[in-house]
Amino acid sequence: MLKLKHSNFNIECGTDEAGRGCLAGPVTAAAVILKPNFKNELLNDSKQISEKKRDLLRPIIEDEALCFGFAHVFQEDIDKINILNASILAMHKSIEALSKTPEFIIVDGNKFKPFNNIPFETIIKGDGKYLSIAAASVLAKTYRDAYMNKIHEEFPMYNWKQNKGYPTKEHREAIKKYGITKYHRKSFRLLQEQLKLEL
Repeated sequence: MLKLKHSNFNIECGTDEAGRGCLAGPVTAAAVILKPNFKNELLNDSKQISEKKRDLLRPIIEDEALCFGFAHVFQEDIDKINILNASILAMHKSIEALSKTPEFIIVDGNKFKPFNNIPFETIIKGDGKYLSIAAASVLAKTYRDAYMNKIHEEFPMYNWKQNKGYPTKEHREAIKKYGITKYHRKSFRLLQEQLKLEL
């Protein structure tokens, strides 16, 4: 089982994002503060568990966490401030959405910016080490997937219900055939040959 705490602070929050490598849709982050007695054998990095298990875990996390928050940062902002800054902004917004102020923040990955002078630590592969980051990764992924399923109805030809906006062969083929939508990230390399010039 993953570890419950990283620091000696009582109120420690874990945060993570989903959708960083996508061609369309928002980058979504979640922040979770778990109760001191929280246990869950199933909980792991959201990439390591099936969609079915993530959907099963989401209400358990929401029910049993001390508090949680999530936030989307949409494609227009991603194009303006770049994906790294958008990912950090989404994490900041999700921490802001918490009903309790954390005393310490643990972040999945190696990039973060200070938030309200709260001490923090970045942890590479943290979603496979700490329960709160794993819980945040599950919430970020399930909230983002739900959003992608919703906009799939508007543009079914890209099959976002299946690929969630990631650069699959099918998604790229659909961009080639139909062009891009308002949900696509214009600053991303949407097609392999986008940057080649025919000279």
